[in-house]
Formats: sequence, structure tokens, C-alpha cells
Amino acid sequence: MGTQDASWIEDCPFCLIVNNQADTEILLSVSTRLFLHVQEVNSVNSCLCLCVSVQDDELLCFRDMKPGAIHHYLVIPRTHIDNCKCLQGDHIPLVERMIEMATSVLEKNKVGDLSDVRMGFHIPPFSSVPHLHLHALAPASKMNFKAQLHYGPQSHWFITVDKVLSQLRTRGKVR
Repeated sequence: MGTQDASWIEDCPFCLIVNNQADTEILLSVSTRLFLHVQEVNSVNSCLCLCVSVQDDELLCFRDMKPGAIHHYLVIPRTHIDNCKCLQGDHIPLVERMIEMATSVLEKNKVGDLSDVRMGFHIPPFSSVPHLHLHALAPASKMNFKAQLHYGPQSHWFITVDKVLSQLRTRGKVR
């Protein structure tokens, strides 16, 4: 399948999220929230949430439904790409932006040690959802045994984002 001509696939769960057809809390995407303290007439402080458009037409981030770590986020492109094996050399900027968004969400969620983070992709046929998604897990050192099998350094099911970028730079594809 690879990258689709249409921007989304009807039966893809992540495409449904992208198109607001699923009940998922988006952590970082099209809008950024500003929290302002407002003085009400009765002198009680309240917090008013205003949405300011900060268009990101390419990516969005949400929590993993089955977290493998205390912090487990998924960053997905809005355009449907099946998996990391469909990436080509011209996708390097996309993957770099995915890393930036994941790092930003980890920072916003007060992950203090960004050296204790695991980022990467499942390798087909071990992808649970056929839509490219970057896993960002922290702290990696505290992942349980099952999570280590799925996302750990010895996993045959998972490739780090560094390896993906290296392969894209040297081979123009992920093997």
C-alpha cells in the first residue's frame, strides 16, 4: 500500500483519529491552548481555555491505548503511510518532525531525563495499526518485561528512530 494518494484510508483507526471520527484526546496538533486567569464578577478566579490556531497540517500526537511506559505517546502523520518500510529518503524531514513533536510532548509532560527515552517504529508484520506511528516511551529504564519485548533494544519487532533515519540516509529506504 505505502503512501496513499488519498489523505486517509476509511478503515484505518489512525485515519479516523486524524479526521475527528474517533474519541481520542489529541495532545499536540492543530491548536495550542492558552490558559488565562480571569477575574469573575463574584471575585473568584477561574481558568478560561482559549484555542489559538497553530496549524500543523502534517502531524498529531496522542497517548497509546496500551502504554508500555509511564509516558507512552504516538506521533502520526495526517497523510496515510502504511509503516516504516514504506518510508523513502524524501521522508527524512517528516521523521525528523515526528521526533521534534514527540520530544515536545515529553517535555510538556515533564519528562526530566530525555536520555532515558525510547523512540521508534514497529517493523511489519508486527504493526498493530497499519498507519505509520512513532512510539515515544519514557522512562525507558522502567519499562516492564512485556514492554521490553515490544519496544526494547533486543526486540525483533521494533526499530529505533535513529536506525530508521540512518537507513533512509544511506539506503533511501528501511529494510
